[in-house]
This record gives sequence, C-alpha cells and structure tokens, in this order.
Amino acid sequence: MPRLVLCEPTELYNILNQVTKLSRLIEPNYLCLLDVRSKREYDESHVITALRVKKKMNEYLLPESVDLECVKYCVVYDNNTSTLEVLLKDDDDGSDSDSAGKELDAFQPYPIEIVPGKVFLGNFSQACDPKIQKDLKIKAHINVSMETGPFFAGEADKLLHIQIEDSPEAQILPFLRHLCHFIAIHLQLGSVILIFSTRGISRSCAAAIAYLMHCNEQTLQRSWAYVKKCKNNMCPNRGLVTQLLEWEKIILGSFITNITDPLY
Repeated sequence: MPRLVLCEPTELYNILNQVTKLSRLIEPNYLCLLDVRSKREYDESHVITALRVKKKMNEYLLPESVDLECVKYCVVYDNNTSTLEVLLKDDDDGSDSDSAGKELDAFQPYPIEIVPGKVFLGNFSQACDPKIQKDLKIKAHINVSMETGPFFAGEADKLLHIQIEDSPEAQILPFLRHLCHFIAIHLQLGSVILIFSTRGISRSCAAAIAYLMHCNEQTLQRSWAYVKKCKNNMCPNRGLVTQLLEWEKIILGSFITNITDPLY
C-alpha cells in the first residue's frame, strides 16, 4: 500500500536528477509532480515536469491524465511548506504520459546531492559542464577516473585526481585518507565539492561511501544504503567493495558489514 511521508528538498532534487542511460523523468511511471499553487505562480515558475492542480472549494482536482496507482513517486508542493508530501509506492507499473515533453527535451540532469549544499556526486560530462559548476557553485573537484577534466588543472588545492581504472583490480584504498582530508578542508573553507568518475556509478560512488564512513564513523552497510537512496543506479565493482570493507576495519576497528549479503 502507498504511504504518505514528508520529503525534504534534497530528496526531491535527487529524485528529479536520477538517470539510467537517460533521465528517469522520461519514464511515465516514475514521478508525478503536482503543483497546488495559483495559476499565476505556476506560470511564473514551477519545478520541471510539474502539473498544476486546480482547487474547487476545499478540494484539489487532479488532472485527468494522472493515475496515482501507476507511479512510483507522487510529490505535492506549494509555497507555504518547508517540506514536501510524497506518496511512495514500491511497484513500477505505469501508464504513458507526455504532458511535460517539451520541458524534458531541454532538461539536463545535475549531479546528485550527497551532503546538502556541500558535496555532490556526478559523472565526467557533468564535471565538464560550466553551467553546472556555476549553478551549484562548485569550488573543488575530486576526479576518480583516468580522464583529465577542464577545471582546476594545476590547482592542487582545488583538484584531487585519483587516477584509477574502472576495474576490480583498481586500488582506491591507499587514497582514502587523503580524500577525506581534502573534503574536510574544503568544507571548513565553505567550498562546494563535486566527486565524479566517468559514468558516476562505481569509482566516484565508492569514494562518496568512504567519506561518509569516515566522517560519520559508520559501517559500510549504512553508508552504502544512504548513497544508494541518493543515487539509485550506483554500483561500485566488487574490488572496490572489498576495499571499502577494509576501510571499515580501519575506521571502526573490525569488520562489521557482511558483504556476502546482497549489498546491491
């Protein structure tokens, strides 16, 4: 059965920016976003793909195209609340809808927010996009790939480049203390940090998990679950998972997470 919960703005931001090969917003059964503000407010600005909901007396009238039984997320927002009401469903059955097609044509997914307003997680293409750097106020990069990006080249204080291949043999463990120190320094300076790799699903995700394990002194399993919630297509390879378990022992003094259980 669906359940009603409150959604923080960061969670909605991450829902909007989920990708597989393409933005998940093109999936008709993924997200129904409902704007219950006035027509004037809606016409002036609204969240991408949002449908305006009209009000009659004390009731909101859903658009005829909306079938709440067919969507995974239904998010309702107005301009008076600091949190958002969300209807979460576990099934993925859906129906076709192209009401926001024009908006989707121009939509560019942004990096996922890991630490609200401070640490983002993305791919190489996003790290090369000047508009994304400007919009998110990115001031430092952690590049966990073999490629060289266009920003902060030669600026060791703003760029940490961990040059490892996308393979199970890649060694990320020797870099993790430096990575956590780099992030901590930039957070103290008030900088916004982007962690990225080529596709943004394996090496960069492992780096984000390692940082959360370190700064929160928490298990691999708990940090994994948090990043998975933020970025649902993350998938660090088995070699990286094994090294994250070693990192757990370094941080907590023993192995706690059982990686024979399905983390994926």
